[in-house]
Amino acid sequence: MNLIIDVGNTQVKVALFKDKKMVLKTVCDSESCMHVLKDLNRQHNTICNAIISSVGALNEDLLTWIKTNFNTLVLDTSLKIPFINNYATPNTLGVDRIALVSAAAVQFPNKNCLIIDAGSCITYDFLDSENQYWGGAISPGVVMRYRSLNTFTENLPYLDKKKGNTFIGSSTQEAIHVGVVQGILFEIAGYITRYSKEYKDLTVILTGGDAHFLLDSLNFNIFANSNFLLEGLNHILEHNIN
Repeated sequence: MNLIIDVGNTQVKVALFKDKKMVLKTVCDSESCMHVLKDLNRQHNTICNAIISSVGALNEDLLTWIKTNFNTLVLDTSLKIPFINNYATPNTLGVDRIALVSAAAVQFPNKNCLIIDAGSCITYDFLDSENQYWGGAISPGVVMRYRSLNTFTENLPYLDKKKGNTFIGSSTQEAIHVGVVQGILFEIAGYITRYSKEYKDLTVILTGGDAHFLLDSLNFNIFANSNFLLEGLNHILEHNIN
């Protein structure tokens, strides 16, 4: 059984995979992660291998405990990956993006894939039908855009995300919701349209914490999978231990 640990900017996702299928998933904060992992280890004594992907801060004591108890890989650019990396600065490529592209390479072989991760940031990554990764784009995510309007202005409030029924905001709060959410939807639609013109039979994958918040407002054929990154980490783990 494989233990998958994804340390993000705001939370930690933990999953167990058996025979390449996810059998358990839980979300915790960094402070409770040790307790969660020790409970899992007691309940599932067949965990052998682990992989850690971290874009946030990872407690050193926690890392030591994981390495002591499991055959552990920490995702970085030195690991074997199931695609050809043509990124101009491969050592700066985020581990989350590596995992997402790995999932696309394994699950959609010989396809032109655009992977959109709607998380703290929105990332766009392109893998072509010859299994070559070329890069993509990074832009602010939903919450980051709401927060920036409040942080960098004197009078604009911080609002919780909300989808409106109009594209014309008739109040300041409505205008913020329209500007943030519709702006992101226009951005995503623009990227999908542009890539579709350049690459035929484009497969679009949408994942991340805000994927389902945005999905219903996008009029495209999209494969939505909130666990895509975790699945990619398991693919990388299998690719290296085998």
